Amino acid sequence: MKNTYISLKIFGLVAVAFISVAAFSDTTSAAEVTSGVSSVFTDALSEDTTTTAGISSYLADCIETSNAQATLMYAEDATTSSSYGSIAGFTNLGIAIVEGNLNVRESASEDAELVGKMPGDSACEILGTEGDWTYIESGDVTGYVKTEYLITGSEAREYAQSLVTTVASCNTVTLRVRQEASTESEILALMGEGEELEVIEDLGDWIKVNVDDEEGYISAEYVTVEDKLPTAMTMSEVQYGQGVSDVRVALTQFACQFVGNPYVWGGTSLTNGADCSGFVLSVFAQYGIYLPHSSAAQAGYGTRISASEAQPGDLFFYGSGSSISHVAIYIGNGQIVHASNARTGIKISSAYYRSPICVTRLLGN
Repeated sequence: MKNTYISLKIFGLVAVAFISVAAFSDTTSAAEVTSGVSSVFTDALSEDTTTTAGISSYLADCIETSNAQATLMYAEDATTSSSYGSIAGFTNLGIAIVEGNLNVRESASEDAELVGKMPGDSACEILGTEGDWTYIESGDVTGYVKTEYLITGSEAREYAQSLVTTVASCNTVTLRVRQEASTESEILALMGEGEELEVIEDLGDWIKVNVDDEEGYISAEYVTVEDKLPTAMTMSEVQYGQGVSDVRVALTQFACQFVGNPYVWGGTSLTNGADCSGFVLSVFAQYGIYLPHSSAAQAGYGTRISASEAQPGDLFFYGSGSSISHVAIYIGNGQIVHASNARTGIKISSAYYRSPICVTRLLGN
């Protein structure tokens, strides 16, 4: 009778022990649980000490196995989470949800110096938080942004799917963009090393790309193809050279505030959408200069100058051969602001991202 009682007691304690292991193995080590269970069994089974040691040893093995499985499970979860969050090179992804640009500051304060700007829908790597601020890295910019203007986690990852662009980065000094997928085809544009083109379709030896609002073909041999998300602009991208007139500075600053706004073919709205010439005519109209809605026609206004003479506010024209199909505003430091295409909208690029056909001056010095 005594042995039956002890056996039932053992069975009950074993059940309790396993429930305890299941409940606490995520926070309690095997050694701690084993020690506690052994103590309980030692007290409860003092009448039958020959079985205590064996049961305790058995439970210890079970607990160790349970903890090992739990550790593996959490490790797998962490790996899966990290992998799931990696999009276009970003692991802990944040996306700016703003109209216009989100200021990036040197420290977590409204009074801190600006170090960059994140256009709406641009991405960042979240490095940490400080109160109402998030410490981020985006492109060449590292600093603090207000947390309330970022989406993060699964929401950011899901939203990013609609923002990812496949781009081809030029890894040769001069890349020929052709009208057709053939070395015999006419050259549409010449792209400089490091410049990026949106990929429309990978055709194997050739890649179909978007050059502003035109389609062209490049040799796959001379580019690197990867997925990218838009990122922040450094302040140097919106600074201007010295010795430039106030009206030139004002015009270029005015134009740059619309970076990130949409491209709309035939549009002239700086906020709701414009094409390349519509963007230029709307910017210059603010300063009393009225232009036609055609890049080719706009090239007939003002004075032709060499690209080396360009100052902020001058116009760069691009196209194929001598046929002009695109226009941009020079902002200094070898850069332009332009309404590029429907995918990227109004953006800042190198003035020589493709070879300019001509440069004109509408503003006096």
